[in-house]
Amino acid sequence: MDALEQELLAMICEVCRVAEPPAGEMDPAGPLFGPESPLGIDSLDAVEIIFNVQNRYKVRFESEEAGRRVLGSLRSLAGFLRENRRDG
Repeated sequence: MDALEQELLAMICEVCRVAEPPAGEMDPAGPLFGPESPLGIDSLDAVEIIFNVQNRYKVRFESEEAGRRVLGSLRSLAGFLRENRRDG
């Protein structure tokens, strides 16, 4: 897991009020939501995550479908930020 993925994981855990999974338990390419995710968060948490990501990283999700796709995993979210982040 790279630095941005770790930063995102910490933010998601804070926003969704969940304990960070033990080292090695969170696969950055694995699902963020649903029964396969060690975070135990659901789609209702996505609204909070999107709000925080947009404010913190100065990005916008073009559609609900794009948001679902981007929030599929830490890796997809980090990739989206690298491509779309505006500094400043």
